[in-house]
Amino acid sequence: MALLDALDTLAPIREKLDAGERLDFEDGVTLMETDDVLALGELADLARRLRGGGDEVYFVQNLYLNQTNVCRVKCKFCAFAKTRKQEDSYTLTADELVEDAVAQYEVSRFTEIHCVNGENPHVDLEFYADVLRKLNASLPDVHLKFYTASEIHHMSRLEGCSHAEVLRVLRDAGLGSLPGGGAEIFADRVRTLIAPGKEHPDEWFDVHDTAHRMGIPTHCTLLYGHVETYEERVDHLLRLRDQQDRTSGFLAFIPLAFHPENTVFERRGFRFTTGADDLKMVAVSRLLLDNIPHVKAYWIMMGLPMAQVALHFGANDIQGTVVREQIFQAAGASNGTEQKIPELVRAIEEAGRVPVQRDTLYNELRRW
Repeated sequence: MALLDALDTLAPIREKLDAGERLDFEDGVTLMETDDVLALGELADLARRLRGGGDEVYFVQNLYLNQTNVCRVKCKFCAFAKTRKQEDSYTLTADELVEDAVAQYEVSRFTEIHCVNGENPHVDLEFYADVLRKLNASLPDVHLKFYTASEIHHMSRLEGCSHAEVLRVLRDAGLGSLPGGGAEIFADRVRTLIAPGKEHPDEWFDVHDTAHRMGIPTHCTLLYGHVETYEERVDHLLRLRDQQDRTSGFLAFIPLAFHPENTVFERRGFRFTTGADDLKMVAVSRLLLDNIPHVKAYWIMMGLPMAQVALHFGANDIQGTVVREQIFQAAGASNGTEQKIPELVRAIEEAGRVPVQRDTLYNELRRW
């Protein structure tokens, strides 16, 4: 009976998909509330195929770097940020970061560097531009995906200038695209609870809107599994969809499961998200985000076996080699910090999909 009830509940949404109609807020809440995770996955995979998706699953060979973990904000969900006085804080010079990146490039020949940092109040815009210029000179063929919208907004406050002026300086120095971090959950209620010192969501959107209009592609995210409601998740996704309608600059969406270890939430008894919740989040994201071409199953968050399952729940990207990721490791991620290309290829093939190595902009580099 429960299965029949779930099918009856999801039937109108299936009809909308078949008719090519856009799902709305109420549809999103219905999808979030369903207990039939398998039916949800089937709908998401259907939506992906109806919108032109094939059997390709993408991944990128990338290196994760962090130049500084010093941060002015004390987000309650973060286990990475430090104050300058803490013993394990660090701020690397441009030369130190470049030396490290070049040495790693000799080993792995990555095509992308992904870099996010704390919002360090003790440096200026030139600090960030300098590392881009030097990396671009040393590794001209590597795409530099650097600095979240929160960091861009922080730089604009440090310099007393606009987001556009900051982005122009960084683009001229070699910036290729922006990662999607800093979005967390857009609901004011949630941000007040988990990140009271962070910028308003309007600032996050202005950075991405400005970047898109300047020809700088970006990514987008949602952090789930803490104090947010299903309704707030859906609202977040629809706000991203509205932005994509306006500027079409998001390359991919990445749902990020909250990891409570070493945060204040661990002391309050919060636990890691379940596999069912992770799959539900991937599926609902694919169903609602009809204009963002790629949804990632971020293996470092959910583990490679669950990421394989997520490829049947609407995801079409498994992220990448992710060499030396530190932020989620600090919060208790236990799925390692690197996958070799053969391991990613094997995982994708075992899931019944076709592995495609891409660059940051989804140009195909190799197909298996």
